[in-house]
Amino acid sequence: MRRALILLSVSIMSVLLTCSKSSQNPSWSKDKLDTTAAYAKEIGSAAVLVLHDGQVVFSFGDTTRKYMCHSIRKPFLGALYGIYVEKGVIDIDTTLEELNIDDIPPSLTPAEKQATIRDLLMSQSGVYHEAAGEAQSMIDARPERGSHRSGTFFYYNNWDFNVLGTIFEQTSGKRIFDAFEEDIAKRIGMVDFSTAECTYVYERSKSEHPAYFFRMSASDMARFGLLYQNYGQWDGEQIVPEEWIRESTTIYPIENPGSDPYGYLWRIIPEEARFGYGFYHTGLGVHLLAVLPDQKLVLVHRVDTDRYFDITWSEIRTLMEMIISAHGSLE
Repeated sequence: MRRALILLSVSIMSVLLTCSKSSQNPSWSKDKLDTTAAYAKEIGSAAVLVLHDGQVVFSFGDTTRKYMCHSIRKPFLGALYGIYVEKGVIDIDTTLEELNIDDIPPSLTPAEKQATIRDLLMSQSGVYHEAAGEAQSMIDARPERGSHRSGTFFYYNNWDFNVLGTIFEQTSGKRIFDAFEEDIAKRIGMVDFSTAECTYVYERSKSEHPAYFFRMSASDMARFGLLYQNYGQWDGEQIVPEEWIRESTTIYPIENPGSDPYGYLWRIIPEEARFGYGFYHTGLGVHLLAVLPDQKLVLVHRVDTDRYFDITWSEIRTLMEMIISAHGSLE
């Protein structure tokens, strides 16, 4: 009963996000979406949710169950930065030195402390200190300390991402999760989100800066994607500044070997791509939040990473292509 009352209280746009089992939109092929659902089951997807122009056109699995978001935490923090930059609380051209940011020995060098918040947002700080929550692939790829100046080289760097969390809390005076609930989740009608299920992870032998992990349902994650598809507007209210979203999802010229372009805490799909411009982030290589604004599409893929899973990024890409090709105008 309480859940029903919550859903009735949110905007019409939000109500459109409640899940249906199949598309009622004639521009989407029901047969193709049924085939997609069978494939999602086969590869072990836990939940898939697709919005087209704000309406659910494909839903698979339990879209209300909360899973660890892993690296999709980064766009969530990025949205908070946009809000607090507009408020004048954060200046992204401030240096680590000015913010008194350091770490456990071997501490940051004077050169490393010249990195700015903007450099961290773009994962190009040039600080290659150990960090909490690193995957082995990140550790293996980490450059040598001092090998690149800030602002010259992209390396997918958990130190940058974790320190952005420290800086946000230091400058705003708020916990990341509390600020997200207050400034975003409540304002766009997230139903399942709870700060009690979000956690900080410390690895104090590596760094004093913790990783911050969100748990979120596919339904609430789709709401966040729709917020970005609409460039920060929700039910007539500007939640995240439009200018910030455009700036965050722009391709910047930077040495970025073997990776999609990175904006501010988003990977960018260039305009010349098959389905046009968009942006996305993954988590543990199996969770996905993708936004294709020109196509008015939001794609969410979730896996139960709390348990054993056996699914590949190649299979997830195939699934997403099957979904998109089920829309007549996108084939």
